Amino acid sequence: MNQNYSTRPLRGAVSTRLRAALPFLLASAALSAPALAFAAAPDAAAAPDAAAGADAEPLGEIVVTATKRETNLQQTPISISVLSAQTLRDRHVQSLLDLADGAVPGLRVATFEARQSALTIGIRGIVPLDANQPAREQGVGIYIDGVYLGRQHGLNAALFDIERVEVLKGPQGTLFGRNTEGGALSLVSRGPSGRFEGRVTGGIGNYGSHNTELHLDLPEVHGFSVKLDGVIQHQDATTKNPLEGATGWNYYDRKGIRAAVRWKPVDGITNDFSFDYSRDSNSPFYSQLLNVNPNGCVAGPQAAAPKCVLPGTQYTTLTGTVKPTLPGVVVEGDKRMTVADIGVPQQPSVDRTHGFTNNLKWSIAPQIELRSITAWRGVNVGQWDNSGGAHRVPVVAPGCATTACNFSRYSLANLNQTQFSQEFQAVGTISRFDYVAGLYYFNEHVRDDAATPNSNAITGYVTPGQTSGYQYVILDPCRGSGGFGSQTECRSTDRASRVRSRSYAVYGQVTWNATDAIHLTAGGRYTHDKKQGELLMSRNIDYALRPDIAAANGYRPLDASWNRFNPMVTLAYDVSNDVHVYAKYATGYRAGGASSRTSNYQAFNPEDVRSYEVGMKTDFWGHRGRFNVAGYIMDRDDSQVDISSIQTTATGNFNNLVTINAPGTTKIRGVEADLTLRPVDGLTLSASYAYTYTKIPLVPITVNAGGVSYTTLQRFYIVFTPRNAASGSIDYELPMPMVSDGAKLRFHIDGNYAQATQTFDQFATKADSSFIANARLALADINVGRGDTRLTASVWVRNLFDRAYVYRRDPSNSLPGAPTTSATTASVNNILGDYGNFNAPRTFGGEISLRF
Repeated sequence: MNQNYSTRPLRGAVSTRLRAALPFLLASAALSAPALAFAAAPDAAAAPDAAAGADAEPLGEIVVTATKRETNLQQTPISISVLSAQTLRDRHVQSLLDLADGAVPGLRVATFEARQSALTIGIRGIVPLDANQPAREQGVGIYIDGVYLGRQHGLNAALFDIERVEVLKGPQGTLFGRNTEGGALSLVSRGPSGRFEGRVTGGIGNYGSHNTELHLDLPEVHGFSVKLDGVIQHQDATTKNPLEGATGWNYYDRKGIRAAVRWKPVDGITNDFSFDYSRDSNSPFYSQLLNVNPNGCVAGPQAAAPKCVLPGTQYTTLTGTVKPTLPGVVVEGDKRMTVADIGVPQQPSVDRTHGFTNNLKWSIAPQIELRSITAWRGVNVGQWDNSGGAHRVPVVAPGCATTACNFSRYSLANLNQTQFSQEFQAVGTISRFDYVAGLYYFNEHVRDDAATPNSNAITGYVTPGQTSGYQYVILDPCRGSGGFGSQTECRSTDRASRVRSRSYAVYGQVTWNATDAIHLTAGGRYTHDKKQGELLMSRNIDYALRPDIAAANGYRPLDASWNRFNPMVTLAYDVSNDVHVYAKYATGYRAGGASSRTSNYQAFNPEDVRSYEVGMKTDFWGHRGRFNVAGYIMDRDDSQVDISSIQTTATGNFNNLVTINAPGTTKIRGVEADLTLRPVDGLTLSASYAYTYTKIPLVPITVNAGGVSYTTLQRFYIVFTPRNAASGSIDYELPMPMVSDGAKLRFHIDGNYAQATQTFDQFATKADSSFIANARLALADINVGRGDTRLTASVWVRNLFDRAYVYRRDPSNSLPGAPTTSATTASVNNILGDYGNFNAPRTFGGEISLRF
């Protein structure tokens, strides 16, 4: 059951800023969220309708660990959504990417264009556009069993036996630390039980999909309990590649194993050790050409093409020629292509993740428990992305010769990351005080490189629109792209870098339960971050061998450190046993870094956020209804934004991606609401809504070219953050005693909506709005033998109505490049059109699961 709730009452003094914010937040909660009106009706009608639900079981208690201790979700003063194991099964969630449909409206998940395994994850408008760079951090912390994951690479590996997913909203800088300014996504695995039991699941579906799971618990022996998990997930491509033997798009093949050992040598001591390994072989979603020259770009005065303007520029003249599309290229902006128009070399990208975690808990006395969380983790990535074909630059012109006939950018990259973390915690209660104190250390090493050769060429291309006489050829994989190729030993390295990051922190949080109803929490975390990085290569120039070129490019290694203190204050009041309200002030920060996509390794500073939040959590109708609402104001300083620009180097000009800090304060405002009802026994209705308003102040951008310089104010946007998002679900369970004792028929359907939003922070262009429905029907818990052996047979469907929408729209290829030779002149030579990626088509299948 998807339930989105704040936790226990707030503890702490309410600042002047927060008191000033209360009217806005409460007004927003009362007026701006349509879900509130929906929630009010059942409450108002509780008395007359009580008899109708007299036989319904109350909603169960949900346990969360957001405060580093187990607490009731409804009494924890934090806005949280929880996805249980049953919810994940009902939605057929196999990996985190499956949550991109909007199961939690305030949680936004999107895959990186180049491969499925790198995910962009955002909460409350804190969403990094490109956190794939080794020296850049994500703004939402991802945790597995309390261990922070330093990179977003490999996040889409197969999920093991997950007990629940906790989505903590708003800054979590006190207890969870840096890079959690938007919130945290915490995955909690099911631990060893010490009993012999298990579950085997097998399933098949369309697009050649199949999945197998084995979860086995072994009996406790001499204080040791062992649990083993194995997962296999496979799906063939949903967009076929016409090139014989080449991989299509939206293909995946995931395999993973996990072993956990729980040791209880004496009462009060529990030590959990686990090892996991995953291999994710996948290909990206196909990048389609959605239109051709949509802005009407043409050589001549820029005023003649008023829409043909690159943000942040003020050129007056356009030069060059907008070229026609290559023969056979399909332009399709309304539906996903099932077969690509041009075959290209494509092989799966491979992500390998592994980890060792040791979690020790020692309950010394009722007042104190000491904990140690030690973890080694790593990820290795080999990226092969040729999803664009002729739909992306470079653009080939009729009458081309030699390398000018080459196209299809093959994006190749390698990344190796290792991390070690150690955390010590003391958790307990003394009299009326609940406390958490901790020490934290994190050490990360990352190294990456990237190359972008062309893989294809056209011969015999003489005139626009010709239908014969031309031929597409595959370039030699070693020397065919201007003397370079895609093979590892033949690449021209665009960039290569290495980074070491270290973080030290001390934190504490105390809750004073002043009365049984009033709870005051205050906490803080001091963090020292240090980051050292080097740009090893840029545009195939080894900076160690050519320090003169590195110096001429203005290159400086990254050697920076930052200190932050992040406080949190919460005041919570239990109005009754069923109504809890809170007010909260919290801060968070995301560390700075440097962009390896620039020739000078341009550095950028951290960003900081302040959050003011009020919330209410309620149970009503005899605990057959729950309604939670939270309103918040967040102010973010020095927002990290990305711009594409031209850098002048010692060897020429090139287009690069620069990360800068936007001056001023970014405003983020929002309301979140969740409603759960159980009107009759077996029927559960859920609805969630998130409203998010964002605005980044205008950013001054300076252009220098041809001895001319000017500065213009540019608007930036927060990506993958819809203004309105909502989800709802219906779950019905019917006993089936005629089948067997304890058997049930379960039905689930959910619908998820998100308004259109930007996918690039420097372009106003939006992707499409979306509505995705999923469903599952299961005959569950059929007694098939002695004891408690139970069988469940189910059928499922994702994207029930086969809706197609562009979740990522890139307008950069439909606008002129940044001025290079003159600040007042830009070229239209490489204009093609917008291109984008469609969501996955309808998938469906059946599963059989045996629990013993």
